Amino acid sequence: MQISHFDDLLQAARVQPMPQHLLMVFASAELPDDASEQERADFLDGHGGALVPQMCVDKSPVELVNFAEFKQEADQLVRDWRVVLTSALPGSVNAEPEESAIDQALEQMVADIKAGQLANMVAFDQHGAALALL
Repeated sequence: MQISHFDDLLQAARVQPMPQHLLMVFASAELPDDASEQERADFLDGHGGALVPQMCVDKSPVELVNFAEFKQEADQLVRDWRVVLTSALPGSVNAEPEESAIDQALEQMVADIKAGQLANMVAFDQHGAALALL
């Protein structure tokens, strides 16, 4: 299944054979001190910058109705987020993932974001559209 919107991710997570938890890290963007003039201009136009994790959330796919409701909740909790990076953590047969596994996975996601290692995550913008981060 192609994931082009957050709602596609929800649909895919709901049909998995093992119970899933969606792990999400909201991030803002900052301009690095050593940015070039072009990078500064791009940043002012709303492009580029370094992702800075702001808040972590985990939810079961059944807790989320759709992206619009999720965004409404997120906007009340996180200021100035630009991207939500997501991953899924499967449980086992008829059991959701353990809290300790969820916490560990979220900590790893934050570390990966800080290191610029985003390959195991899907990024979505504030409209729920999937992003290709370079």
